[in-house]
Amino acid sequence: SENGTRCVLSSSSEFPEGFFTPQERKDGGIVIYFLIILYMFLAVSIVCDDYFLPSLEIISECLGLSQDVAGATFMAAGSSAPELVTAFLGVFVTKGDIGVSTILGSAIYNLLGISAACGLFSSVVSRLSCWPLFRDCLAYTISAAAVLAMVSDNRIYWYESASLLFIYGCYILVLCFDIKINKYLMKKFSPCCTCFTKAMEENAEQQPLVGWREESGPLIRQQSRTDSGIFQDELDYSQLSTSLHGLDEISGDHPNVFTMPEADMKRILWVLSLPIITLLYLTIPDCRRQFWRNWFMVTFLISAAWISAITYVLVWMVTIAGETLGIPESVMGLTLLAAGTSVPDTVASVLVARKGNGDMAMSNIVGSNVFDMLCLGIPWFIKTAFINTSGPIEVNSSGLTYTAISLICSVVFIFLAVHLNGWKIDKKLGTICLVLYLVFTVLSILYELGIIGNNPTRVCGN
Repeated sequence: SENGTRCVLSSSSEFPEGFFTPQERKDGGIVIYFLIILYMFLAVSIVCDDYFLPSLEIISECLGLSQDVAGATFMAAGSSAPELVTAFLGVFVTKGDIGVSTILGSAIYNLLGISAACGLFSSVVSRLSCWPLFRDCLAYTISAAAVLAMVSDNRIYWYESASLLFIYGCYILVLCFDIKINKYLMKKFSPCCTCFTKAMEENAEQQPLVGWREESGPLIRQQSRTDSGIFQDELDYSQLSTSLHGLDEISGDHPNVFTMPEADMKRILWVLSLPIITLLYLTIPDCRRQFWRNWFMVTFLISAAWISAITYVLVWMVTIAGETLGIPESVMGLTLLAAGTSVPDTVASVLVARKGNGDMAMSNIVGSNVFDMLCLGIPWFIKTAFINTSGPIEVNSSGLTYTAISLICSVVFIFLAVHLNGWKIDKKLGTICLVLYLVFTVLSILYELGIIGNNPTRVCGN
């Protein structure tokens, strides 16, 4: 610290050296980095679309999970795998605050940025339920407050990290009894809460899931609280795969991933993505095919590992590209890097929102943030309880007061925005969330640059 200015390490110090020298990047090598960034976006969408979401569908069916519980648990854990890897790196490898800053810094993007993407990029208006959103927002507020209370003294003790695991355990326990709690609250509060009354009426109209096909007529699939409902009858949400709603159809297996699409634009995209399609085909069992159907947990775990690896490369490329373009470090951390680490959440949430599964999309958005708090608790607990039992972990809590206010405000705003929008995800909600995200981001950047507040930062060595 010099003259009250906080020194932070450059983001590129957490990654290997790039392919080109700084001068070569400025002379045109930056184009290669942007091409790699675009290809990593394509790779994440293929992994989520062809392997991650299909495995999640089968897991949800086997466990009888509702779409919001599936989104808050397995979907959140799988798409947040990069944050877990980052947290372990920050505690055991780099010995810095990269885990805390990445997870807390990207929380506002997860809440507002991904909600904006779901509303703006989805042509389907998705209905939302009161209880799942309230449940996940409350859990996230409690876990975020716990993390901020722990790091306020710049030290993390074993019992503090254990309390994070306890909070997440309570959250999972609530999810286990989610249907009973939901029914109780609807009966208790329906006279004074119109949204609970509407939810009761909708549940009364819905029939339990009896099968995939009615005796006569087209393929019909009713939704219920025990139906994960990721894949519906609409067939146009992906350019790279066909519909998965016929998993149990007698007609046979899922089409091969190497089947060339008919439309010209889809063919171009398919040819460009053929290397990654081949690599994924050779390393991940495709649980959409009958032969690999019972391997769905292997598919889920390997696809989550691939998501982590692709996200690492993506954030690496974004970091170097940002530095080459002269984007300030604080601005990069709050925008490009926050968005980069949350690409899997964004892709997965937009895909399910386009299918009309609003509860799953929102539960994944908020549930991922709750899981991110657990991502901090696990490496902290392992290090303080088993590796370095002599003392606590040292962390830097500078600026966390503003972060706490921002997180709590973003949770409140997203809940109010959904309520005022009539409990649905549409273009209007997407626009509202986008505006709120831009406001929070601008304020955060001004705070990091020292224009507002008294917390100016600079990159160490500059």
